[in-house]
Amino acid sequence: MRKHTILLVLCTFVLGGLIGCDKLDFFKSKNDGQKSTTATRVVTGTIIAQVGNVPITLKDLNQEIDFFNASVPEDKPEQKITTRDQKISYLKNELARRALLYQEALDRGLDKNYEIVDALEKAKMNLLVVELVKKETDNVSVSSQEIQEYYDTYKDQLKDPEERQIREIVVSTEQEARDIMIQLLQGADFVTLAKDKSKSSSAKNGGDIGFLSHGKKSAAFDAVAFSDTLEVGKTSNIFRGPDGYYILKLEAKRGGKTKPLSDMWDDIKRGLTFLKQQKKMEDLISKLSTQTKIEINESTIQ
Repeated sequence: MRKHTILLVLCTFVLGGLIGCDKLDFFKSKNDGQKSTTATRVVTGTIIAQVGNVPITLKDLNQEIDFFNASVPEDKPEQKITTRDQKISYLKNELARRALLYQEALDRGLDKNYEIVDALEKAKMNLLVVELVKKETDNVSVSSQEIQEYYDTYKDQLKDPEERQIREIVVSTEQEARDIMIQLLQGADFVTLAKDKSKSSSAKNGGDIGFLSHGKKSAAFDAVAFSDTLEVGKTSNIFRGPDGYYILKLEAKRGGKTKPLSDMWDDIKRGLTFLKQQKKMEDLISKLSTQTKIEINESTIQ
């Protein structure tokens, strides 16, 4: 809804306010070639200003200010328009000045310019499409049963990715790795051996390469680091990797747990709602396509 409102305000600001057009229902221009063209607008609500023949309503001002405030950076709230005096200033310096230019554009007949008319027709088409999509999809709903069924079907895929904190020792030969493994089995400190023996850049950190998820290292590395048999605080067997012979130690695990449905409820509902809305629009387009002749001349496209 917010996106639709912003789009409507933006088009009104750029197209209706600055350019004007007799193609939009709410602007009607009567250009008889004389100065002070009568530009009447079908308005509702409180009129707070009249610039020549152009009325400005309280709704216009509030929409403009809402749009302006939405564009203000979060770290600069003081730039927002909040007080009565600021609103009056914006009305005088922005809306009234724009209305003057709009009326002058009508007086000069710019609303009859082909490019202007064409641009406004395209804008009108886009606005109407947005409105149609909104009306077609507003009543789409997702039941609690559908959310539950989706969760039950896909909950294993909705897990947080598992990450593991790994230490490594990397050496050039298998014999070096065997010698280090013997020392580890005899109770030597992994961190000390990593600093003294490992050729990896992680050696200065005692072999610590931090928390990793699947795919960050080689397939051979992942096969060992994420093995179900590698327990926290334990070391792996020797294996060959891209840079030599490796020994790993698993320091910690995090993630990898299935979130409860209560944590996923809103996300699942939004996702299913979007899919239903998408399907509804695809069905409508498919239906319309069978009722309307569509001709595409591909040979004209370079």
